[in-house]
Amino acid sequence: MIIARSVFWDLQMALPEAWMVLDYSTDVIHLIDTAIRAHEGYLEQGLLVTDHTKLHKNYRKTIYFKLDLVSLVPTDLVYLVWGTSCDRRVPCPVIVRLNRLFKLPRLFEFFERTETLTNFPNVFRIGKVIVYILVIIHWNACLYFAISYVIGFGTDTWVYRDIDDGVYERLSYKYIYSFYWSTMTLTTIGEVPQPVTDWEFFFTIIDFLIGVLIFATIVGNVGSMITNMNADQAEFQAKMDRIKQYMTFRKVSKQLEERVIKWFDYLWTNKLSLDEDEVLSTLPDKLQAEIAIHVHLDTLKRVKLFQDFEAGLLQELVLRLQLQVFSPGDYICKKGDVGREMYIVKRGVLSVVADDGEKVFVKLRDGSVFGELSILNIPGNKTGNRRTANVRSDGYSDLFVLKKDGLWDVLHDYPEARENLLDTGRRMLRKDGLLDEEAEKIAALEREKTIMKVERLEDQLKVSQERQGRLLAEFTSMSQQFKKRLACVEKVQNSHSDRLNTSNANSITSAASKVLACQQFFTPSPQKSPDHFASRLFSAASSSNSSVGPKSMTADGQQQMINVSTASQQQFLSPVGTAMTEEDELIEQDILATFQVDSPTTNQEASSSSAAAGKSLSNDDDGEDDHPTAGT
Repeated sequence: MIIARSVFWDLQMALPEAWMVLDYSTDVIHLIDTAIRAHEGYLEQGLLVTDHTKLHKNYRKTIYFKLDLVSLVPTDLVYLVWGTSCDRRVPCPVIVRLNRLFKLPRLFEFFERTETLTNFPNVFRIGKVIVYILVIIHWNACLYFAISYVIGFGTDTWVYRDIDDGVYERLSYKYIYSFYWSTMTLTTIGEVPQPVTDWEFFFTIIDFLIGVLIFATIVGNVGSMITNMNADQAEFQAKMDRIKQYMTFRKVSKQLEERVIKWFDYLWTNKLSLDEDEVLSTLPDKLQAEIAIHVHLDTLKRVKLFQDFEAGLLQELVLRLQLQVFSPGDYICKKGDVGREMYIVKRGVLSVVADDGEKVFVKLRDGSVFGELSILNIPGNKTGNRRTANVRSDGYSDLFVLKKDGLWDVLHDYPEARENLLDTGRRMLRKDGLLDEEAEKIAALEREKTIMKVERLEDQLKVSQERQGRLLAEFTSMSQQFKKRLACVEKVQNSHSDRLNTSNANSITSAASKVLACQQFFTPSPQKSPDHFASRLFSAASSSNSSVGPKSMTADGQQQMINVSTASQQQFLSPVGTAMTEEDELIEQDILATFQVDSPTTNQEASSSSAAAGKSLSNDDDGEDDHPTAGT
């Protein structure tokens, strides 16, 4: 109203005191709203923050704080200079209160919250769009009248008529004519006066552009909302049309076709065509469970079979219920059929009839249950899991169906309730004379034997799991030791290669140093420690140096090297601090074969060959003293 009062002076001067009271009342409301907004809680990591210091700090960081601050600036102080009188002038002094329009985002926020909470969102959306359209047309009408005032009333055919005429001077006519002109221009329908001046052409062009851009979008949204309002009906009608086409293609009888159409009509009339699973699929499981409990729990509590059950079990059963609709004359079950589900009557009337379908034994109404005995698997039941009666729907009936698998899945977690339910079933069978006591006792004994067998199997499984864990730990420990052995064997192999390729004493010394590097993986032993092995290597090296020089080695030195090599391999391939077992010997042979290291047997053969070579050399020395000793 501020824009209208600043343009139509008659409106402002009609009740100036009333407008002033209304203005300052809205200012008080704005102050209260600002204080409330400053104390509005917000979520931080999913938790509601209620600390006043944090709330004020968070509010000052938002854009709403700046907008509220600007909207509360006391611009009314300008009245002290301009006054409040407004007689045939545009704009009126009330224009200084335009800063209050910065509170409009609060109105948009209210619209969004209301749209979320209302049960008629489509109707609210259409109403909101209509309000937007009227506000835009209203503001444009006020702007048209202000431009007419600036150009001059009655100066041409485009501006507003001369207000000196009594008819055109009335406030109602001024506003209605301006609103009419704005509507014709923005909606681009109808004829509007031809612009004359440049400013008139410019303003008209802007209005046309606004009409094309904004109103086309608004009208499109309105069409979409109307379409969404009828989306359920259109989807239902499409399903029905497909069924009709299928029945026509398959040449279904007219009688059956009429039954199908009537069934669809019943679904639509009672709002049963909605797919609950699809609608609730976007919700988390917890909320789905709460909705299902709210909708179906009262029906389940009316069932005598479940009245003594605890709340948790009933909530589990509610989630397993499925709604089915039966037409008049439909048989829900027949005598002798295999029972795979039980039924709970939500709405409708059913009859338990004889085999001929004429005689009626009993009527079933809301809250009645049937078919439960055939899914309980009670031992000794003379009928087994077969139906014992014929149940027919008299009219349209809404039944909750509980599958056998679903029931037993729930009872598996509630053993006490399972036993109570079976006891109730036995009493019902015993009352009707359908329980074989002997067969029930035999089945009970078999069940106990089965339970004992299962318990023994569970104990054996537990022992096997413990043994498996122990073996796994031993395997892991052995693997780590095996890796250490392999590393040391590789070093020894490299050391042997150096000694066999060269007869230099320095090479022998280097090999001994490499052996000493592996000392941390073994337990020291006086006879087989790496230190002892290294000392023997140094002894062989010194013997070689003293007898044959740096580039040759005697047969005795070679034999000593081979013996030391054999002893070192046996020491390195043995577990730390333990004696060689048969298994260790097999592992040793595999390692030696892998790294192509001479086995003890090969070393013995090498020792024999070396001895033979030494003997041959001795014979040669006896025969020819001038020949030098051959080195290995």
